[in-house]
Amino acid sequence: MFSAMTTFVRIAEMGSLTAASVALDKSLPTVVRTLAALEKRLGTRLLNRTTRKIRLTDEGAQYLQH
Repeated sequence: MFSAMTTFVRIAEMGSLTAASVALDKSLPTVVRTLAALEKRLGTRLLNRTTRKIRLTDEGAQYLQH
């Protein structure tokens, strides 16, 4: 779970799944799967993703603060 939390924080900091994958030295599919698993475990979406932008949801912002 700590790895998933670290991945989420890095995505939020970098504002990009691709940038986070580079910073974490992990493949993009691994980062996407890790985020999806964390969201499933928490039962909520943490990020709103489009093809151009990533934004924290309200729940994601709260999770990031904690």
